Amino acid sequence: MTPLGELARLIRSKNAGPFELTFDIMFEDSATYERVKQSGMVNREAVASRYGLPADKVKFFWCDPACAIKASIPRPYIQGDLLDSDGHGGQQYAPLMDIQIP
Repeated sequence: MTPLGELARLIRSKNAGPFELTFDIMFEDSATYERVKQSGMVNREAVASRYGLPADKVKFFWCDPACAIKASIPRPYIQGDLLDSDGHGGQQYAPLMDIQIP
C-alpha cells in the first residue's frame, strides 16, 4: 500500500467560487494514474468520508487526457465568513494525501 500523496505529482485545493472548494490530483504518468484509478480507492465516497459529507455532495471527475482527478465539495463556510479559516481554500487538500493505494 502506498499513500496517494506519494503517488501524485501534485495534490492541491483551491476555491471554486465562494461556495465550493475544488481538489486537483495530478499524476506524472499514465501508469501511475491508471494504478490509482483501477484501485477503486479514490472515488466520490472516499472524498466524502474525508470531509464528513454525504457522497451526493461531491462532484467527482476522472480526467484521463490530463492524468488527473478533480473533485469539488461545498465549502464548510462561505468564503470570507468570520468562521472561514482558509479564504483561498489552499490548505484543504491534506486529508486526501493518506488514502492508501494498493
